[in-house]
Parts: sequence; structure tokens; C-alpha cells
Amino acid sequence: MNNELIVTSQHRNRTKEHLKTALIQLIKKKGFHGVSVKDIVDQAGYNRSTFYLHYQDKYILAEELLIMTLEGLRGEVGKPYWHGQKVSTNKLDAESFQIVDYIYEHRDFFELIQYDDTLPGLHTGFPQTILKIYQEQFVFETINNSPVNMDYFKYYTAYGFFGLLNNWILSGYRESRVAFIKNVIELTKTHIHSFHYVGNTFES
Repeated sequence: MNNELIVTSQHRNRTKEHLKTALIQLIKKKGFHGVSVKDIVDQAGYNRSTFYLHYQDKYILAEELLIMTLEGLRGEVGKPYWHGQKVSTNKLDAESFQIVDYIYEHRDFFELIQYDDTLPGLHTGFPQTILKIYQEQFVFETINNSPVNMDYFKYYTAYGFFGLLNNWILSGYRESRVAFIKNVIELTKTHIHSFHYVGNTFES
């Protein structure tokens, strides 16, 4: 019985992934508002009844795609660290930026940022997720412990990093992952001395 449930769950998840992939591909071709449920099922190789077993409409599908991918981004950030770890920015390396690997591995999704008629909520949700990561998971120490409004500092730093990520995506990932991270680290060292990783509070 348990094996049957596992197989059913795996089949359901696989079907949903196919539908999400189809939606991403179609947005790039037609824009989100030009995509119909029929387009999605035709692209994925299913029928409409299969779609409606999982989603009420394309908006529910789009919302789940957005939420799951951005929450995955938030979960990826802390993988190189343990709770309470203090890290000097002089010690940062390519392995410190799992978030960049995640974005590249999910590049079909994140490339949607370059379209005007794109996944609803992506243009605001992506940078806001970066900000939440800075707010929830890190405590920063400035260079020479310079006193700053830390809310402003995190906002400034998070949206600066988002700008770099956005430019990297829009360039077609022209820089290699290693070169991109190296440049981000050099910039980071100009205003952050170190940070404490305080964990994924969104999971608690």
C-alpha cells in the first residue's frame, strides 16, 4: 500500500513538473497572458482533464511555480554554513554562493525575468526574496564596524546583489559562474567585513 502511494505521489509530482516546464516554455514564446490551458497541456503532452486534476487554472499553476522556486532559492543560501557561524568576507569563495548555482540550474525559470508579460509576481518576488534572505538569515558587520541603519544597509545590499544577478541573467550568463562570483566577492569586501549566519527562520 505504501509503495502504491509513493508511486502515485511520484507520478503526480512528475506530471506537475511537466506542466510547469510547459508553462515556462510557453511564456517565452507567447507571454503569460497569451497562454491557455490547452496550450499548456498540448506542450506537456497531456489532456485538459489531467491538468484540472492538479490545478484549477493557469494562475494557480503559475503561483505554485513561483512560490516553490523562490522558496527553493531561500533554502539554498544556507547550505555552505552552520547556524551561528561567523564568516569573514576575506574567506568567501565560489562554494559560499550556492544561490548562484541554484539560479543557473533553474535558469529556464529565472530567464523569465527578462520578459514584460511574464510569470505574475516574478518581477517583484525575485528581488523581495533576496531581501528576505538578507533580513532573515544574516547579521552583518560593516567595515571598521561603521555605524549604519542596518535596515537600510540590508535593503541597499540586497537590491544591489539582485541587480548584479539580473544583469548576469540578461547577459545570457556571459560571465562564467566562477568569474561572476569572484566579482561579487570583491564588491562585498568593500562594505561588509563579516557576517553571522543565523539560519532559515522562514522554515521555523
